[in-house]
Amino acid sequence: MEILLIWALGIVVLFILFGLRVINQYERAVVLTLGKYTTTRQPGLTWVFIGLQRMIKIDMRITTTDIPQQEVITKDNVPVGINAVVYFQVKSAENAILNIKDYTLAVSQYAQAALRDVIGGIELDSLLSEREHIAEEIQKIVVEATQSWGILVTDIKIQDIELPADMKRVMAKQAESERERRAIIIRAEGEFQASERLAQAASVLSSTPGGLSMRTLQTIEKINPDPSKTVIFALPVEVLEGIKAISKTVNSK
Repeated sequence: MEILLIWALGIVVLFILFGLRVINQYERAVVLTLGKYTTTRQPGLTWVFIGLQRMIKIDMRITTTDIPQQEVITKDNVPVGINAVVYFQVKSAENAILNIKDYTLAVSQYAQAALRDVIGGIELDSLLSEREHIAEEIQKIVVEATQSWGILVTDIKIQDIELPADMKRVMAKQAESERERRAIIIRAEGEFQASERLAQAASVLSSTPGGLSMRTLQTIEKINPDPSKTVIFALPVEVLEGIKAISKTVNSK
């Protein structure tokens, strides 16, 4: 009798030990009793009735899943290859288990479909310049669908946009033409400003008696021709008159 009691006690102890489970801080555990949802266990040490209950752990941390590269035709009929990454988190462990079979795969597939729908409705220029806005539009669509799954999509990032080779060449030529256009405008603006300064300088010199002549003489002085060559300057009459005016001013003093 005592032996039977010891055996029974040992079986009970083993039964209890085998039923112990540890739930990590970042996890929640969904308990099914005879296949029916019973409760969601919190982190710590817990126990399940072996044979009658089954416990499924769910990671509550933010998870990432890739959207593989998709060949999408934009609104202006340009084929592009796009891949992205989805950041999501389980907010309701029981819904993630009871309402969807594989929530990670489901989120990836739904985000993939939403990406194709959104990209197909915009033009290439908008796709290249409004990447963040497009990602937000995709996120809104996915969030609306995954709420009933107990999933919160926190962010979607578009990683790469692959363009056809001929489109890359066209865009490179367009960028080069734009750079040349800006360079021409800058040079023209510089020449215009220089001409304004020259006009102002000429106006000041012409209004000063002998000023233009003195400037001409300074220019001649700075020229350093080859000694073996002779340089002949044709001075305008205004210069000679200016020199006379300067000499008269000096003599009068």
